[in-house]
Amino acid sequence: MIYDVHSHAWRYPDHFNDTFREQAIRMRGYELDMTPSYEGYLSSAQTAGQPVKTVVFGGKARLSGLWTPDRYVAAYCAAHPDQTIPFMSLDPTQDGWREEMIEGREHLDMQGIKLLPMYAGFYPQASELDDLWRYASRYELPVLLHTGTTFVDQAPLDCTLPRHLDAVAIRFPECRIIMAHLGHPYEGETVAVIRKHPNVYADISALHYRPFQFYHSLMLVQEYGVWNKLFFGTDYPVTTVDDTLRDLRGLNAMLEGTRLPRLDEEEMEGMIHRDAGEILGIG
Repeated sequence: MIYDVHSHAWRYPDHFNDTFREQAIRMRGYELDMTPSYEGYLSSAQTAGQPVKTVVFGGKARLSGLWTPDRYVAAYCAAHPDQTIPFMSLDPTQDGWREEMIEGREHLDMQGIKLLPMYAGFYPQASELDDLWRYASRYELPVLLHTGTTFVDQAPLDCTLPRHLDAVAIRFPECRIIMAHLGHPYEGETVAVIRKHPNVYADISALHYRPFQFYHSLMLVQEYGVWNKLFFGTDYPVTTVDDTLRDLRGLNAMLEGTRLPRLDEEEMEGMIHRDAGEILGIG
């Protein structure tokens, strides 16, 4: 079994405003078709060689123009209950987020929480979010946060810095936290935080198409001895299982003819096959 801890379900373009879609062109230089479907996900996971189970969430960030109702994600996952794990999304800047959090767990059977601090414009360590962290800790809901860069003008970069999760983990040490995208391009901060906190992890989603940066990021992971704190993730539909596996496993080949140190391929395979379900208590 391979666990992909980072994939999306939303109705594109209906769940995005025009400004978000226009700014998203900066990702690739053209507008991506970000329409997800489970059939599309499965068809782009043919090289895994074994079943893939994926965490699925939408996203809520009024500031940036993204809003996917949790019921939409719940319905998407209900159609494929053995292969998907639904997470709710919360925007703590909007009224009613506490009620949405309770509904997500009690009525929609959501198994975790997705936060978009930069996209929504809040700091995860702010005292206003203590209710969220207490609730997640009490009910053992893992929390996955976007960390790292974005293309959205109005999304404040300072909100996304991985260092902010250090303060959260100090105050709520039992809460299981996953920092998405290894916090790129602030990978050093991410490594520092996951190294010191037993229940803080990171995923490698949406990094493979910058191969030299990806290599350096994983070399940081290797030299600090935190391979065991990484989860496999894709960011589907922005990218896929097949493309992520291909480029991840091809990183050392890029170094042929150089004296640069190689990534430990045994550790790499260990990350790909890590049992995120057991570690995070989901699935």
